[in-house]
Amino acid sequence: MPITRSHGHKISYEVSGDGPPLVLHPGMFQDGAHWAHSGYTPALTDGHTVIAIDPLGLGDSDAPREIAAYALRRRVDYVIAVLDDVGADRAAFWGYSLGAMTGYAMAGYAPERLTRLVAGAYDPFDGFRSAVVHAIERFGLPADVDAYEVMKQGARTDPYQAALIDDGDTGAFRANYDAFSREPGLHTELAASGVPLLLYAGTADPWHDPMRTFAERTGAGFFSLPGADHKGGWDASADVLRHVLPFLGKKPLR
Repeated sequence: MPITRSHGHKISYEVSGDGPPLVLHPGMFQDGAHWAHSGYTPALTDGHTVIAIDPLGLGDSDAPREIAAYALRRRVDYVIAVLDDVGADRAAFWGYSLGAMTGYAMAGYAPERLTRLVAGAYDPFDGFRSAVVHAIERFGLPADVDAYEVMKQGARTDPYQAALIDDGDTGAFRANYDAFSREPGLHTELAASGVPLLLYAGTADPWHDPMRTFAERTGAGFFSLPGADHKGGWDASADVLRHVLPFLGKKPLR
């Protein structure tokens, strides 16, 4: 896999297809190849040069254990380093969960590098915290619950993610999460970015309503996945692609 470097760290990515560049950024406990495994990449490569990134701490990218390595501005720099390495001045960006947060940051801090943004399942107002509040209320968890362990346990129900967790660096996962979970929402920067936006989430995802509210207030595109929770929103690739492909300038799947 190709690699580039930013802030002294190796960032791995995979390139496939032909056409305008499209960055795919996965969520926590995912790598770039998960997009292909879940049926997204094959539907995109006939019209885009797809650049699937292994975020820092995951896949073949470096896995530092320092929280500072995963700061939001650095996540933006890692994506920019990949774009520079492939020679893309601008690209479309599609991220899910942590990847959506990174997309919000790209739109807020480097809008000149994006042609459009697709963001799945991440609260632009309160960030990760709103999901913790939801989980505590829904499952009757103690207020001081370690949400990292809850999140990791949920990810392990997916065999693909379980294998990634088993092969990864526990300390790097924790540092990545600690940075991710503390980031505030980016709704002000996102609304002012001028980047065309399409947001989506499952109706059973705690981040659905905040995303819909943001779209209503700003005029951004938004669609719901009926009955889907956070994992279900990722798994519903065929339904998601029907909405996203036209936004990216491709004909929808039949």
